[in-house]
Amino acid sequence: QVQLVESGGGLVQPGGSQRLSCVASGSAFSRADMGWYRQAPGKQRELVAGISSGGTTNYVDSVKGRFTISRDNAKNTVYLQMNSLKPEATAVYYCRYKLLWWDYWGQGTQVTVSS
Repeated sequence: QVQLVESGGGLVQPGGSQRLSCVASGSAFSRADMGWYRQAPGKQRELVAGISSGGTTNYVDSVKGRFTISRDNAKNTVYLQMNSLKPEATAVYYCRYKLLWWDYWGQGTQVTVSS
């Protein structure tokens, strides 16, 4: 069983920045593919950014150039740096861990972009 703990959410003004963190338990983090997803009220959960075990990244088009996903395998942590935030980024953000048949989600952290 892998535990994922997200942090860093909160209220931020439009145009501001925020960094989310997700710490994973266990010793296999470096071999896992990690992702950040979000779910806004009344909408389906969507992939925001992903990073493979080898460091390859991918992003949804709406955040390209503004969001950056990264990982620190020594700390079992994946990050999502969010810049130039827009109100439509308001959502619960979830961390996901995938390794072979293991697939785990964090509890989510709320990000609200509002003035």
